[in-house]
Amino acid sequence: MKLLSDSIADDADFFVEQIHVVAIVFDNTDDVTVWATTFFDSDTHFFHLALPFKSLDTLLSLAHTRAADLQEEVADALAAQEWPALLEYNSDERAPVLLPSVALKLSVTYPVTEDDETSDEEGPDDPQPHNIFYLEGVFVRLDT
Repeated sequence: MKLLSDSIADDADFFVEQIHVVAIVFDNTDDVTVWATTFFDSDTHFFHLALPFKSLDTLLSLAHTRAADLQEEVADALAAQEWPALLEYNSDERAPVLLPSVALKLSVTYPVTEDDETSDEEGPDDPQPHNIFYLEGVFVRLDT
């Protein structure tokens, strides 16, 4: 499986479809990281998706028949208050969560380097992006 960051052409926002959630990581902040796969550029790619907690609820609600169970699992993990909470969906017993008819608009992130923090000069011309993307939007295909 490839990293999504290794297959993107530039730093423009882009869309991915055929998303499978394989893990959800969160703590007592508003930040959530979703580990996911997507079929992109004729191959399966792994990526991390950074999003606010409220957007997680939106994503889980799009998991159709699994939505209620997933939302209950997140609520139970929140109630346990054991941080960080890791919910994994990558086995036969707990299969990856398909988000059917969903497209996510993602934006690229880059690591902060010492040069970024201490210098006003431009960094490298072609920095390697993180394999962590920010969620810019959620789009659902409506069947007519």
